[in-house]
Parts: sequence; C-alpha cells; structure tokens
Amino acid sequence: MRTISQVAELTGISTRTLQYYDEIGLLKPSELTESGYRLYDDEALQKLQQILFFKELGFKLKEIKEILQKPDFDRIKAFKRQKELLLLKRNRTDKLIQLLSRLEKGEQCMSFKEFDLSDYITALEDFKNNSTDDVIKHWGSIENFDMFIQKIKDDEAEVAKLAIQQFGSIEKYTEAMKHNLEHFSELMETQLTAEVKEIGKQSDILYGRLAANLSEDVSSPNIQSIVHELLQLIQKNSANVSLGKPYINVLIDTYSSDYIKSMTDNKYGEGASDYIVKAFRYYSENNAPENN
Repeated sequence: MRTISQVAELTGISTRTLQYYDEIGLLKPSELTESGYRLYDDEALQKLQQILFFKELGFKLKEIKEILQKPDFDRIKAFKRQKELLLLKRNRTDKLIQLLSRLEKGEQCMSFKEFDLSDYITALEDFKNNSTDDVIKHWGSIENFDMFIQKIKDDEAEVAKLAIQQFGSIEKYTEAMKHNLEHFSELMETQLTAEVKEIGKQSDILYGRLAANLSEDVSSPNIQSIVHELLQLIQKNSANVSLGKPYINVLIDTYSSDYIKSMTDNKYGEGASDYIVKAFRYYSENNAPENN
C-alpha cells in the first residue's frame, strides 16, 4: 500500500489531483486508514496508469470514467489500442517536425499530407463498430459507409487542406467531426424539426431547379443565380459558414464523392451530380470572393 503522498511522488501527479479523482469517482483509494488517509494498492496504480494514457490521448475525465466503468472493459486491449493511437500521434508529430525543418530552411512546401486525418478516420471506424444501426439507417449499408471512409483515405491530403481552410486546423476539424459522431442520433432528431424540414424543402427545390436542364450552360445567369441562392440559404441557416472559395470547394468535393454522387443522381437524375459540381466550380472561379 502507498499513501497519497507516495503516489504523488511516484507519478508526478499532485495530491490535490488524486483527491479530485476520488471525489468524482474516477480513482477511489483502495483503503482508508482509521484517520481517513487514502491508501492505494498496485491495482489502483494500474488503473491510474490507464487514466494517464487516456489523458495523454486527449480524452476528457468524464469519458475516461465511462470507459473504465464499462462491464466489458479489457485492460490489455485498451493498452494495445492506446499504443496504436500514440504511435499514430508520434508519426504525425514526426511528420510535422520534418516539415518545419524544411520550412525553416526556406523551402517552399505546399504539401498538406503531413496534416493527416488519422484521429478522424479512427473515430469513423469506431462509430461504424459502435453505431451499426445508425450507419445502416442513414448510409444504407455498412458497405456504403466503408466507401465513405475509403474516399476520405484516398483523398486525405485534399480533405486535410479543405479542413484547414474551413476550420483553421486539423485538430479543430477532428474535434468538430468527433462531436457530430458522438451526438449523431441527437443531430438526426434535430433535423426532423419543422424548421429544418422547411429548409430541406427549400434546398431540394433549388437543387431541382439547378439540375432541371443539364444541357444549359452552367455559366448562364440563370444557373449562377440558383447557385447563389443555394449558397445564401446555406449561409443563412449554418453558423460560422463563410461563402468564400474554401467552403465552395468543400461542396465541390462532397458532390464529387462516389456515395453523394450516387444519391444525387438517384434523386435528381443521371448526371445531376457532375452538373452541380460544374456549376459550383464555375461560381467559385468567377463569382465567389477569395475569403468571405
């Protein structure tokens, strides 16, 4: 048995932090002395080690507590998974250091491959494994979702570039995407509100008008006016969305993906997705502000 002071000295964690872990039920002492002093055995120290690994990976204390309290929690499997994630983190850090070394020498490096999406891809895989019903309900099948993940892997450098343009950093993008996945069911329920249904209806009408005549030149004032209306609708109903080229490029990339392309063509007719991409691209190149 070790006292709280001995554990603090061994781990470098303050006694106040250990007391807080006890208060929130994250790490309870193994025993209390007659005088009320906390004592920790080897099992408690192993649990503390597990907690510290999760913290290093960016997990919140509430999340760590929920993970450790799961009946099927496997300590060895968790260590293996943590090792995998830390290796991904180390590899990403090494790539960023190498890029900075080249930049400080004055090299012009416009590659975005160093800003990998490993954390986001891992979150998507976890979502697929833990929320199968939601995946099938909203993507049609596990295979469709696997295609979605593979598309991100194939276009990782471009997606990373767009993520940085729109969110400022890969970390912020990943955090936002993880939040969406963690609250996926809630977000889907929110989409069923009357207001959102009306927005969806307006959007469908505009996309229908846009793809009504695929022979019309996408540069025509009529088509570009519809694109402008669509973008205005998006901006009006989406927080923190700016309609500069970066965001439009995100839309172009979205409608170029195999999964979205298939859905769009089924809804608006064969060739609709390619036409929408061309219309947005023309708008981006000729009418959109650089940054807005």
